[in-house]
Amino acid sequence: MRILTRLLLPALLCLPLVGPVRAADGELQRWLDGPQRSEANRARDAARKPAETLAFFGLRPELTVIEIWPSVGAWWFEILAPYLRDRGQYIGALHAGAHNPPAARAEHEAIEGRIARQPELYGKVRIAHSPGLPDTLAPDSADLLLTFMNLHNWVTDGNADAVIAEFHKVLKPGGVLGVVDHRADPDRPAAEQLKAGYLREDDVIALFEKAGFRLVARAEIAANPRDTKDHPQGVWTLPPSLRLKDVDRARYLAIGESDKFTLKFVKIAPR
Repeated sequence: MRILTRLLLPALLCLPLVGPVRAADGELQRWLDGPQRSEANRARDAARKPAETLAFFGLRPELTVIEIWPSVGAWWFEILAPYLRDRGQYIGALHAGAHNPPAARAEHEAIEGRIARQPELYGKVRIAHSPGLPDTLAPDSADLLLTFMNLHNWVTDGNADAVIAEFHKVLKPGGVLGVVDHRADPDRPAAEQLKAGYLREDDVIALFEKAGFRLVARAEIAANPRDTKDHPQGVWTLPPSLRLKDVDRARYLAIGESDKFTLKFVKIAPR
């Protein structure tokens, strides 16, 4: 990976960061403001910037979109699934495999429960699993695949290459892969930062480009310069986790959520 990174850096230095992105379209704004969103999720909009992020990744209502590991809180699910319901397709790829079985069970229960309770909103949701996307989804069938704060888990588990290969298989040629995750300090050892939940952005770019994707844009939508990345419980010290509970709570709330990179790739070639 380090060799690939050195080869890629000259090109990356010439790749501009994306400036302001277009505002959400009217239909997306309807669901961003909709009553289906929990107040806890809505409170995180200032940090996550959903309108800007989804516009940056090129979301449109007619697309087939896969979200990897929608999470117990269903943060993006409760926006994307209603938005795509009538003209597109939302596919929730739930936890599978050996990673954190209790979290996997909780996610399945949360997402499947929402579908059962609100079929008018979520009845057209399609369920898949990751790892295991090709078991359910046809090759070259998705327009957009999104993963939010998951990559550090696969790198830690040692199966990132296999998971990313599945992404490549199910995306259409030219399809978009959107990646958001916690950004490491490049001046600190990568292994030390990974234990704290952070990833070096240059290593992430090399990882995906090795797998047959090409970086087309980067954005600072979820950047947070207040994040010093040296917290006693890693990224989980910060909100929303706040693992230290009341210890220095005001300090970590003032820092806010982690500093994150936002990367847009396209599938460029068959594997």
